[in-house]
Amino acid sequence: MKGIVFTEFLEMVEEKFGLEVADSIIESSNLPSNGIYTAIGTYEFNEMVSLITNLSEEVKIDVDTLIYTFGHYLFTSLGKAHPEVIQSYSNPLGLIYAIEDHIHVHVQKIYPEAELPTFKILEKTDNSLSMVYSSSRGLYRLAHGLIEKCFEHYNSSAKVTYKLLKEDGTEVQFDIVQNG
Repeated sequence: MKGIVFTEFLEMVEEKFGLEVADSIIESSNLPSNGIYTAIGTYEFNEMVSLITNLSEEVKIDVDTLIYTFGHYLFTSLGKAHPEVIQSYSNPLGLIYAIEDHIHVHVQKIYPEAELPTFKILEKTDNSLSMVYSSSRGLYRLAHGLIEKCFEHYNSSAKVTYKLLKEDGTEVQFDIVQNG
């Protein structure tokens, strides 16, 4: 997993729960990296699982909610780091529609070893989108948070529903209907 995900996650933890909590979850996670991450580094996914699990235990918020919350936070962070990407789209559905064929292609050029989820578009209209998220990591709640924050960024809203196509969350159908 790319280091930027770790650095942004720990920044979110520090911002929302405090430096003491961030330090505590790093210490209790027994991480091969010792919790020292660079944005361009690559780290084991299990380290993120340990951090999230320990954060959940410490702050008494379930893991799914924390992952979803991180999706909101990550959208804002990525938008600040790469404003040109967001500025090239005039609406949230256009941005989400372009994830697989434009944004992820760009990410793969920068980070060829990155393991990105895939998004297969099933149907698109002017105000709706249906797609299948696939990832061996099953972080569909992260994708859910990113999608909802995308609409918020464009001063819009949508009804976002999802259906697990595989019990472990590695394949999930998202149905998005933009309001108004």
